[in-house]
Amino acid sequence: MLELPIWFEVGSLVVLTLILVGDLLLVLKRPHVPSMKESTLWVVFYVVLALVFAGLMYLFAGGEFAGQFLAGWLTEYSLSIDNLFVFVIIMAKFAVPRKLQQEVLMVGIIIALVLRGIFILLGASLIENFSWIFYIFGAWLVWTAIQQVRGDHDDDDSDTFVVRMLRKRVRLTDDYDGVKLRTTIDGKRFFTPMLIVFIAIGTTDLLFALDSIPAIFGITQSAFIVFTANVFALMGLRQLYFMLGGLLERLEYLKYGIAFILAFIGVKLVFHAMHVNELPFLNGGEPIEWAPEISTWMSLGVIVVAMLVATVASLVKARVDAKRRGHTLMEEVPHFTDDAERSGR
Repeated sequence: MLELPIWFEVGSLVVLTLILVGDLLLVLKRPHVPSMKESTLWVVFYVVLALVFAGLMYLFAGGEFAGQFLAGWLTEYSLSIDNLFVFVIIMAKFAVPRKLQQEVLMVGIIIALVLRGIFILLGASLIENFSWIFYIFGAWLVWTAIQQVRGDHDDDDSDTFVVRMLRKRVRLTDDYDGVKLRTTIDGKRFFTPMLIVFIAIGTTDLLFALDSIPAIFGITQSAFIVFTANVFALMGLRQLYFMLGGLLERLEYLKYGIAFILAFIGVKLVFHAMHVNELPFLNGGEPIEWAPEISTWMSLGVIVVAMLVATVASLVKARVDAKRRGHTLMEEVPHFTDDAERSGR
């Protein structure tokens, strides 16, 4: 099997870091609510960038690695969109001003990258030393898929334990002071609600990392591909949040598509674990030959079809429901910037 040149891996990481730093500086220097056009252009830019990266991988390492990156990127992208649902809830729950939401999302993405980087290193180490970990990863993903179908994005009506403890032990203001974590009122230092927002987002990122990392290791065991797929999935997520606006909440069937992908990859992981089995109480510690190996390109096809079906079905249902109420879908789902533009007049 061809391997990626070391210069390609190092160069890619340097370029991606520069892009992320540039994006962060842009947010800090020019805080605003991005328009639909601006958000769409940024999302398209990051998607094209990911496809160009896949093309370079095809040139330097062959179709298998390129396919692994594409399947991993799409899987992480779908899970990241699921993450956005929870971000929407957190933003609404803590009444984060719209002009501050870009900064909050950027911090959330940075936290997600750090946490996923840690989990990738741990996962790669476990896979290298304990092949049976695939059984656990597979079972975890199937269980997560079941919980995804049973759960509801809107039922997050209770604070995490950490947030509840903070509310009891820390002096908090009622109002935000930009993105500052601390502020001074009448000579006394207080924490702002932004502290709780960042902790809530960080906790969410931790939970999603527990799902996303085992999922992508079901597609590739290359730590480089796993990390870059996560970076490309998270880049542009902030702009996607503003591009979709209220439409995000109308993608009712998206969670079923994501659940199907998780269950599929979970089953694939179990089959892979059987194929490389070393557990002494299963088949005498020998590989289970009849266990099928699902190819990367088949995985890619399943992921694409699942997301397309779930998205199209959601949009069709949303349009039908809106028409039943005597409106078009866009009339019922104004973009975030519509109100911002009206208020600025």
